[in-house]
Parts: sequence; structure tokens; C-alpha cells
Amino acid sequence: MPLQIRRNRCLAFLRGNLLTLLTIIGVVSGTLLGWSLRATGHEWSRREVMYFQYPGELFLRMLKCLIVPLLVSSIVSAIASLDLSLSGKVGLRAIVYYMTTTVCAVMLGIVLVTTIKPGKDPDYKQPNVTKVIKKETLTTDTLLDLIRNVFPENLVQATVATYRSKLTFDKNDTKAIKGHLETYKIEGEYQTGSNVLGLVCFSIVLGITLGKMGEKSRPLQNFFHSLSEAMMIITSWVIWMSPLGVFFLVTAKIMEIDSFQELIGRLGLYFMTVLLGLFLHGFGTLSVLFILTTKKLPCRYIAKMGQVMATAFGTASSSATMPITIGCCDEMGLDPRITRFVIPIGATINMDGTALYEAVAAIFIAQLRKVEMSFGKIVAVSVTATAASIGAAGIPQAGLVTMVMVLDTVNLPAEDVSLILAVDWLLDRFRTTINVVCDALGAIIVTSLSQNDIDKTRAVQNELEHAPAHELAELEKGDH
Repeated sequence: MPLQIRRNRCLAFLRGNLLTLLTIIGVVSGTLLGWSLRATGHEWSRREVMYFQYPGELFLRMLKCLIVPLLVSSIVSAIASLDLSLSGKVGLRAIVYYMTTTVCAVMLGIVLVTTIKPGKDPDYKQPNVTKVIKKETLTTDTLLDLIRNVFPENLVQATVATYRSKLTFDKNDTKAIKGHLETYKIEGEYQTGSNVLGLVCFSIVLGITLGKMGEKSRPLQNFFHSLSEAMMIITSWVIWMSPLGVFFLVTAKIMEIDSFQELIGRLGLYFMTVLLGLFLHGFGTLSVLFILTTKKLPCRYIAKMGQVMATAFGTASSSATMPITIGCCDEMGLDPRITRFVIPIGATINMDGTALYEAVAAIFIAQLRKVEMSFGKIVAVSVTATAASIGAAGIPQAGLVTMVMVLDTVNLPAEDVSLILAVDWLLDRFRTTINVVCDALGAIIVTSLSQNDIDKTRAVQNELEHAPAHELAELEKGDH
């Protein structure tokens, strides 16, 4: 092959993958700089770390401000432009895929942690906990809150806050002081963070309604379609800051870690168990499902997700990565109506990495505490981890919040979450990467399964567009 042709191909490759390469360089450079700054021996204060993190924080804020308008406009526009029967099939296929992968992830995690037994440490001494820590919420309340948030009472409030039940105790009640649950009161409060699940459900209903209204809804459909396109253009501007953003985020995170000794100490085997599970699920389970459904190898598609994976690793937020995931799917040539419907739903309810991690962590802590895990308890952990992953927010380390619910299933104290905090910051980045890869592969799978339906819909639309005026009038009379 002539040298000029090779040079042209290399230049074409660099032009097409420049942003991905820069983002990966940003992650690697941030890691090296973080290690170098720690190696100086200087004890970095929180303010100094904050200065390093500041540019990355600005990048993260810009991405997050796109989530709500992009999510709502994308779903409404996608569903309204799809045939109602087709949108139902697409939604069902997406949910079946996401539930299948989540259950597979939990089962894989349980098999690995019960086989490897990373918590079997005969030298581990349980700490003497004399202080009674009262529970702020119960597992039942968390599950009920998940359903409550599906139906937000105020859409404007749903963009900034999520409903949460909280147990309050009477300080003058002696039973309450001892932590007796008979004396608590259940109160509701709103905590900071968008109620993405509620917004997704409302957007789906609104999209279906606009689709049923036909031509009457055309102005509103055009509005949401234009808003979706505008958000994607803004996203294309913002993602060029991702190499710099993830560079500073990764650097600051490594600087603020107290010690890396836990990685090679007692938590080393636990860390490797979770990492092995994420790797096997991401490149094993998902690949098998992809091959079975599309009859294609996933390697070519995963190779095009470098930008998505690097951003997910740097930001540790699947919600913040959602705009970039949609853009990546558009570049692959997928039907935008499918991707703008499937990706936001996946970023909300599909948390395979989180589900696997929570199942492994709960059983790991039980092994440390020398708590026997019966078959019934393992089943309870798998069910609760699945539900907890659906309710987990797409923000950094959101899994720790729902982890308390999984621990409660096997009667382990909430404070045991602190046993895994030392390595959670890093595992959080890996499981977020698996989450977004699963979302992107899901969009490809659903598009492949829906291709015949899409072609039929397009054929019908073409016939209507090219039909004579008198035939259209007859069709309209028939509709009435």
C-alpha cells in the first residue's frame, strides 16, 4: 500500500476519533498527575483539591443542565413521531432488555462473591458498636418512594427535587431513644436531585397523547423536536470540553483519597471480585445477548464508544453522560426516534453495574460479619439489589444510598456501608462505565429488533405522502 494512502487513512482516523483520543488522554493524564501530586509528600487541603476540581466541576454542571430539557424533549419527540403500536413495541423491548441484563448482572455478582468469598477473613475483628443508630428509612418506604416518584405532584418541582420518606423519633420518648421502631413517625421530604423517573413517565404519557392527537398536535411536536435538536447542538459544543473536564475531575479525586492501602489490603479481593464481575458482564453477558439478538459482533460498536466510556469514567454519572451517549448512537447511524426514546429510559432505570456491585457488597459484608447467607437471604438480596438499582440516581456514588436498603434485607446495620467506602470511589467509575455501555448496546439491539416495524411504518407514510388528494380525503372521511 502506498505511503500516501496510509497517511491519508491515519489522518482520517485521527480526525474521526480526535475527541475520543483526547478524552482518554485526559483520563490517563489526570490519573498520572494525581499520583504525582500525592507522591510529593505534601498534604493537600480540601481547598487546594477544590481548586483542582473546579474546572471539572464546571464541565459537569454544564452537562447536568442539559439533562432535563434533553430528556423530556427527546422522549416526547420520539414517541410522538413513532406509530403508537411501534412505540409500544419499542418500549416493551427496551424494558425486557434492561430487566434481563440487570437480573443477569445480579446473578453473576452473587455467583462470584459466593465462589471467591472475599469476606472470609479469619483475622478480621468485628468492631464493638455501642451506639444505636436509628434508621432513617425502611426498605418498604424506599420501594414505596420509588412508585411515588413515578407520579410527581409538581412537574416543576420534579426537575429539582425527589421525594423521600424519613423516620423521625420523639426525643422525649425513652423507647425512641433506644431505637424502637414502634415509636417513629413517617414524614416526607424533598431532597436535592431531579426526579428523572417521574419526568420520564410524564414524557412518555405526553408523547403518546400527542401521537393520538394527530395533526392537531403538530405545532407542539415541532416544538419538542426543535428543542431536542437544539439540545444536541449545545451538547456537541459542551463535549469538546470533556478532555479537560475529566482530566481535572480524575486528578482531584485521586488527590483527596486518604490511603490506597485498602486496595491491596483487606478490600483488595473484594475490589477484584466486583471488577471481575463488571468485566465479565460488560464484555461477556452483554456481548452474548448482543450476538443472539442482532447476529453481529459487538466489537465494532464498542470500539466507537470510547468517548462515552471515558466520559462516564471521568464523571461517574450515567445521567451526565446521557447526552454524549445519544450523540454517539446518532453517529452510528441509529434511528434517532429509537435512541431518543431508549437511552433516557436506560439512563434512568438500567443500572447493571450498580445492581452487581450492591449484591456483591452486601454478601461481602455478611461474610465479614460471619452472617450465614441462606438461599432465602440470597434471593432477597438479588431482588432488593435489582429494585435498588432501578431507584438509584444517575449521580456519583448514588449506589451507596440504596446500599443501605440491601443491607437491611439481610439484617445488617446501615453503618457497615463504611466498610467499603475506601474503594467505592473507584468502583463507582467502573460500574458507571458498564451502565452506559449497556444503554448504548440496548439502543442498537432495540433498533435491530424493531427494523422491520420501522420499515413498514415508513412504507405506509410514503404511500400517504404520495397519495392523490382525493384518496387522502376518502381516508380522512373513513377516520371520521
